[in-house]
Amino acid sequence: MIRVLVVDDEALVRSGLRMILEAAGDMAVVGEASDGAAAVGAVARLRPQVVLMDVRMPGVDGLTAAARILAAPDPPKLIMLTTFDLDAYVHQALRLGAVGFLLKDTPPRDLAAAVRTVTAGQAMLSPTVTKRLISSFVDKAPSRAESARRRLAALTAREEDVIRAVARGLSNAEIGRELNLTEATVKAHVSRVLAKLGLANRVQAAILVHDAALG
Repeated sequence: MIRVLVVDDEALVRSGLRMILEAAGDMAVVGEASDGAAAVGAVARLRPQVVLMDVRMPGVDGLTAAARILAAPDPPKLIMLTTFDLDAYVHQALRLGAVGFLLKDTPPRDLAAAVRTVTAGQAMLSPTVTKRLISSFVDKAPSRAESARRRLAALTAREEDVIRAVARGLSNAEIGRELNLTEATVKAHVSRVLAKLGLANRVQAAILVHDAALG
């Protein structure tokens, strides 16, 4: 069973998320929290594998809690819950190491699939949602773009092809088909690129590409 912690200041939202996740059959909601401070404590106490956390909460907000949770040893996979038009700082959570986010009106089937995806070690890089948000909210300042380009210059041509595809939200299988590589080879390339650039996950790789204005 995948152990999930649900964090939202609205009890009705927490209840709805619990019902959806537990109906999936392979997930257990091990706890709930109504603000960021409670979430940090619940993570330490309950050791969930995945945390679904609202960005906007009274008291300690989701972003502050994300920083604390992700800075701890062996942190859980963190997915932020957001409303697209309001949460212009979600990219900061992705930079901290969150594996992605979901809109609050995500269909139940997609919510369960997202939890399985991050548990399997993949980031939530949906070409139709995540890439759009990253692209909209990442700071495009010239100094940031120049710094990002310098970092990417360390990659080989093939590694750059792979990270560009990652930034477009493609899976390893899709990248393999596009670049005529086996899925295992793509996986190795992705791991090598993340290590070379000092990145935690595919979301951070996508942000770096967007910072450099290459994707």
